[in-house]
Amino acid sequence: MIDPVYSQFILPLIIAIFLAINMGGSGTAPSFSAAYGANLIPRSLIPGLFGIMVFIGAIIAGKNVAITLGSGILPHESMTIILTSIILLSVALSLFFANLLGVPQSTSQSTVFALSGPAMYFNILKSDKLFLEIIPAWFILPVLSFALTYVVGKYIYTPMKKRSTFEFDTLRNHPGLQALVLISSLYVAFSIGANNVANASGPIASMVINELDLGQSEQNFVLIMVLSILVIAPAFGIGSSLLGTKVVRASGKEIVEFGPLSATVISFITATLLLSVSVIKGIPASLVQLNTAAILAIGCAKLGWKEIFSKSTVKKFWIIWIIAPILSFVLSITMTWIADKMGVL
Repeated sequence: MIDPVYSQFILPLIIAIFLAINMGGSGTAPSFSAAYGANLIPRSLIPGLFGIMVFIGAIIAGKNVAITLGSGILPHESMTIILTSIILLSVALSLFFANLLGVPQSTSQSTVFALSGPAMYFNILKSDKLFLEIIPAWFILPVLSFALTYVVGKYIYTPMKKRSTFEFDTLRNHPGLQALVLISSLYVAFSIGANNVANASGPIASMVINELDLGQSEQNFVLIMVLSILVIAPAFGIGSSLLGTKVVRASGKEIVEFGPLSATVISFITATLLLSVSVIKGIPASLVQLNTAAILAIGCAKLGWKEIFSKSTVKKFWIIWIIAPILSFVLSITMTWIADKMGVL
């Protein structure tokens, strides 16, 4: 028999796990598509390795982002069971909407908008962190990802490509590059853990502390955050197993077509940017958008700006990237209004 004090946490935990499963499915492709395309790793091993690296990344480097999402936008004392469930459900539904349209979506942006809905409704939004750090970073990081990848692609990758060919079927002749591709895959998964696990663990940790009246000390928050990661992080591996196979195969249309070397360049640059902003500033950011910017940069370095942008089909991505966070915001503020009128908050 579950203690009634703890049974009330079941609903938000179920929603958080469902959200983590969806994030795990979408995060598998940018992590392991290059290694899988090069036949460096069996498909059956990918979910386990992905889940392990996500867990390690969340434990080692996920604290600052979890604090931001747990109390940096919406005050921690407002994180009740009902409100936390509303926030996580809003994020999950917006992610589901993007998945139906076949567009990888930034869960971090949807989470920030879902937190902002109740915060604005109750007029308790912590605007400094949001407007001075988080939102500017969302614009700066993809530009930085594009610029760095373009420079590497133009002045390092392209000259190397002219001298040697590193395609997936010839990579077996280059053990050093094989190791580099595999390490980059693990590195991306680690960075995902450092940033994206907090989308679920941050609100959950603040909710548990608030409901059990444990006191909002950093020591208490870190302890509860670690416990929530123990529950949530494995769901990334489950999501990778259930949803990731098709996504990894389909990613050949984007990443794998560039070959293993360019895919590794993309992985290292985007993972480093994501990890840096997670550890230094605790900012929830979008690996999907960093990845897309880097892919465009490699294309521009190889084929030229005009050809890439004239043929690019990323307009759909831009539209959904705008709509999905707004949908998350509308859902959270609407459900908050309904719950408030019903007197359950």
